[in-house]
Amino acid sequence: MKKIQLEDTFYTVEKDYKNGFDLEAVEYLYTDYFEPFDYIVGDWSYGKLRLKGFCKKENTLYKHINDYHFVEDYIRDCCSYDCRYFVLRKESK
Repeated sequence: MKKIQLEDTFYTVEKDYKNGFDLEAVEYLYTDYFEPFDYIVGDWSYGKLRLKGFCKKENTLYKHINDYHFVEDYIRDCCSYDCRYFVLRKESK
């Protein structure tokens, strides 16, 4: 699995469906807003990338809507059909 660094945080590219991961595009959109999340999902639609943070239940930001166990549901229900996407997992410090 590929490891990357975004600002001061390290991530592992856990899934890269249809080569959806583009480091340059992620670096452009990434802000410190995403640092507290355990996972970042990026999906492509109409040539544009969007990012969404997801959490494990132990995370203080945890809410049902950002529960990592529902990533597949999010991709199926909220993303373009069969779109390119990726999942980044935050590395422990």
